[in-house]
Amino acid sequence: MAKGLLMTYVLWALGGPAGLHHLYLGRDSHALLWMLTLGGGGLGWLWEFWKLPSFVAQANQLQKQKPSPGKGTPAPSLIRFIAQIIVGIYFGLVALISLSSMANFYIVGLPLAIGLGVLLVSAVGNQTSDFKNILGVSFLTSPIFYGRPIAILPISVAASITAQKHRRYKASVASEMLSVRLYRLGLAYLAFTGPLAYNTLYNTAATLSYVAETIGTFLSWFSLFPLLGRLLEIVFLLPYRIWWLLIGDLGFNSSSFQEWERLYEFVHSFQDEKRQLAYQVLGLSEGATNEEIHRSYRELVKIWHPDNNQHQADEAQKRFLEIQAAYKILNQPRKPRGPRK
Repeated sequence: MAKGLLMTYVLWALGGPAGLHHLYLGRDSHALLWMLTLGGGGLGWLWEFWKLPSFVAQANQLQKQKPSPGKGTPAPSLIRFIAQIIVGIYFGLVALISLSSMANFYIVGLPLAIGLGVLLVSAVGNQTSDFKNILGVSFLTSPIFYGRPIAILPISVAASITAQKHRRYKASVASEMLSVRLYRLGLAYLAFTGPLAYNTLYNTAATLSYVAETIGTFLSWFSLFPLLGRLLEIVFLLPYRIWWLLIGDLGFNSSSFQEWERLYEFVHSFQDEKRQLAYQVLGLSEGATNEEIHRSYRELVKIWHPDNNQHQADEAQKRFLEIQAAYKILNQPRKPRGPRK
């Protein structure tokens, strides 16, 4: 059945950020991308208002074609390349927040997440790329920056370059039942949101701490560009500011709001807050000497080591990881901060 332009615009208006119009047109990769990014942060959804006629024409043309292997190489696209890098970074940040506690995260989890993000953008429309090469480059790049969140950026760039190098048209295949497509999209959506939702619901404080750490790390990449860093900070903190404007200070003291308030303060001046929290975890006052830091760390590690606390294993594991993280923060050289306005 031919796809209608009017129906496409209706679905775009009603559920565009969720990718309903792309699902209607058979553009499942694009629909999933919009589901996971809310229409590319809303900007992609608005921008494609002018692209819908070409999307409809492309979908109707594909319906008339018989199944055949893809031929030819698409022209390079700067927009797609930039989108691949951005979505790769986005997938990496989400993985850093929700999966960083897993073993070998920087070797397995992080490059896999970034590679899949880049591959998803590569598969938008009638194009695709070679997933083996994309994931291969992601895994090969990750050990170079092992253990550092900044690894997200070079891995995403390397994977995007590889995706552009191996770009090709998709093979024409017979259309599938809607139920099968929805099932596949549902699994992909759950795989992306499941770990993040679990951490948010059952470990809210730790998740917000990861969010703050991740945002702080991301903003530190732009320390050489203060105006850009400030703009990104405003974007990240926009949900908090909207919440504050809507709720105000009318006796609303839920623990969740307090956590978000601490997150706001943390990101606003994340270097100082990180060190203050680290001193608190180690039971020290600010300005403690390196010897005092080392001594407190050794004592607390002995007290809270999971092997010595079998009767409270979960609490010991949590405290042990907090101590490790605090010690790592206080051993890092302190970066100079610009003057406050």
